[in-house]
Amino acid sequence: MSILQPREDRFYMLFEEAAANVRRGAELLLAMLNEYTDVPEKAKAIKDVEHAGDELTHQTYDLINRIFVTPLDREDITAISSALDDVLDLVEASADDFVICDIDAPSRPAIELAEVIVNATIQVEEAVTLLRTRKDRTVIRARLTEINRLENEGDVIYRNAMQALFRQPDPIVLIKWKKIYDHLERAIDSCEDVADTLHTVVLKYA
Repeated sequence: MSILQPREDRFYMLFEEAAANVRRGAELLLAMLNEYTDVPEKAKAIKDVEHAGDELTHQTYDLINRIFVTPLDREDITAISSALDDVLDLVEASADDFVICDIDAPSRPAIELAEVIVNATIQVEEAVTLLRTRKDRTVIRARLTEINRLENEGDVIYRNAMQALFRQPDPIVLIKWKKIYDHLERAIDSCEDVADTLHTVVLKYA
């Protein structure tokens, strides 16, 4: 990324690349669950996406330290970057769970939660892209509201899955799937954290 690019462009480009990368990780997770073959290799591909996300986060922090005047307050830039990184960390952890726990086949709730994650990351990417100009705050708020709705949808799927899981007589199976559902649900919650952070920024710079 050229140092000659305008300051604002470089930060917003990093946000947009990070959001697109988060969506990519979520889509790979859903694809893995929908076509449940070669799982270790597919989980490795998601880990590679997560590593790329880490690099984007490091580039953002490095840019903060190298530039005197930033388009947003430094704490806001850090908060957005960190929130996006958290989503991808949990997506990667979810994929890794299926390998570590030696899961034979994904459950329907796991697939449904992964679908919610994908839909939420689509909204996150669109909201982050709109952040650059912040001209149409109504559209940004609509994306953030949809993320909140999706988080509520995820909560229902998670609660129903946990209710069914606790009827499971095998404690090992219960432990494995609770770990998976927890990570998937937290990934959705992290999308809502991104939405909350973006909402604060939009209000602050209105």
